[in-house]
Amino acid sequence: MSQQHLAALAFQSAQTYGDEIAMRVQRDGRWQSTTYREMGDAVRAIARGLLALGLQPGDRVGIFAENRPEWALVDFAILAAGGVSVPIYATNTQTQAAYIVDETAMTAIFTGRQDNYDKVHALAARAPALRHIIALDDQVVLDDRATPAGEASRHLSALPGLGASAACDAELDARLAAAAPGDLATIVYTSGTTGEPKGVMLTHANIYHQFKALAGHFHVGPGDRSVCLLPLSHVYERSWSYYLFQCGATNHYLANPREIIAALADVRPTVMVSVPRLYEKIYAAAIHGLSQGSGLKRKLFHWSIDVGRRYQYALKDGRPVGPALALRHKLADRLVLGKVRAVVGGPKNFFSAGGAPLSQSIEEFFFAAGLLVCEGYGLTETSPMVTFNSPRAFKFGTVGKPIIDCEVKIDDNGEILVKSPSLSQGYYRKQEATAAVFRDGWFHTGDVGEFDADGFLRITDRIKDLIITSGGSNVAPQKIETVYAKDHFIEQFITIGDRRKFISALIVPNFEALAAYALKHGIAYHSHAELVAHPDIQAFYRQRVEALSSELAPYERVKAFTLLPAPFAQESGELTPSLKVRRRVVAEKYAPQIEAMYPAD
Repeated sequence: MSQQHLAALAFQSAQTYGDEIAMRVQRDGRWQSTTYREMGDAVRAIARGLLALGLQPGDRVGIFAENRPEWALVDFAILAAGGVSVPIYATNTQTQAAYIVDETAMTAIFTGRQDNYDKVHALAARAPALRHIIALDDQVVLDDRATPAGEASRHLSALPGLGASAACDAELDARLAAAAPGDLATIVYTSGTTGEPKGVMLTHANIYHQFKALAGHFHVGPGDRSVCLLPLSHVYERSWSYYLFQCGATNHYLANPREIIAALADVRPTVMVSVPRLYEKIYAAAIHGLSQGSGLKRKLFHWSIDVGRRYQYALKDGRPVGPALALRHKLADRLVLGKVRAVVGGPKNFFSAGGAPLSQSIEEFFFAAGLLVCEGYGLTETSPMVTFNSPRAFKFGTVGKPIIDCEVKIDDNGEILVKSPSLSQGYYRKQEATAAVFRDGWFHTGDVGEFDADGFLRITDRIKDLIITSGGSNVAPQKIETVYAKDHFIEQFITIGDRRKFISALIVPNFEALAAYALKHGIAYHSHAELVAHPDIQAFYRQRVEALSSELAPYERVKAFTLLPAPFAQESGELTPSLKVRRRVVAEKYAPQIEAMYPAD
């Protein structure tokens, strides 16, 4: 069995770490644990069951489920049996799931909750290759009717019994012996912000290169704890989870991302990856709480953050801290900084952020509290990492330096091009789309960026998202949105202005925070629509928008905005499964509101 094969990883870690805890999940109010040895045994038993069902090398097998330990177990089992794992976001609609099932000609699929199972069973009638539907949870009620191509559905718990034979054992060993790093491991579908989703093909070697990149920069091992927050159908969380298992750490599975703050306090993770929105929300809540305090409390807060920042930069730069700063830091830590760390479950080796820009002011806020957020950059097509900041080499406001063996260059249009061992083989069954962005060994990312004098990369925007105002100004919407995302009363913010006279925005309020504000100020309302239309609420948001605009250049500042009564949603097509905004869909849906902001255009 190849040493650079993900199935090998599961079995090697089972031998190396034995009774160390690999996975934990909270069920019925209690944490349930799975050791590395138990994980290896379960993977082998499920893989034998797949062989008993007739899985052939190269068969595509779906996983349509929320985050849970079984997700990882069946993923490893699919790979061990020689299959190709195809994740589907648990929040996908039946139509979205059917597209992936059809294009990959899946032969089997694992489902999570009852609604996931029901969607798959309903679409199976027109999926000729789909023979097996396997529910991860014994509580899922199965439909007795067989799929047109195969058999009746079954629960995951039935698979080990199906494969309990010497023949399945021997066949599994033979497939593991034949496994190679260049084998296709997974097809990960991109979100499709500008069109239909594309299946990114990644080999075992692609993902293993990510481990090589992390080694020596991020120290992870037995005793470390991580919270599995992002969907495992996202390559960022999935590659990170593989790395945790290689290193012997413990992964805690969180089915509901809204419970993250409570989970942080409970799990007290030492390492973790997330998208910027988590850090933005924690920062916004802290700043909002401060605004409600006394003048003395605000003064102490800002003093403590300033002391923490100077103390941490002294350590980073190798300068003497000095007794005076050390004493002030001890006091600041007791008054403020320790409380910030407590919100996220105590000290961390590091946080990691990716997937969208993170404001430098937020990075420095956490840094002052002794919490390093290492922002990086990557895409599904790069498995995902291209660059990262690390505890030994970081610069806020950038996404770090290129990983080992990875070449990054900026072309004449400012586009970032990548050549790396982690680079995808292309898009599944989409030759034209592959040829459009994979050219001469380079992947054209569609992102705009620049290197600074120290070799750190800064992302400025997406090529297709750049706004050019009617006055000729080039505006990066993500830069603007990062500024406004820091506000406690703003949940979603979309920049408008292409070929317009000025920048405007569609704003979705943080309705929980806004309801508390309305109650405090005696603002009566019967619906969100009535609330956002209230003159006092309009004035309140105008004041906040104007205050935040001071961080932007005059041509970047929001001159008009519309408050929306409901969040952007995946079900309505406004968000992708990975919660990125489909700007074109939003622009079309809210065209009347947008036009109303430009009456003289």
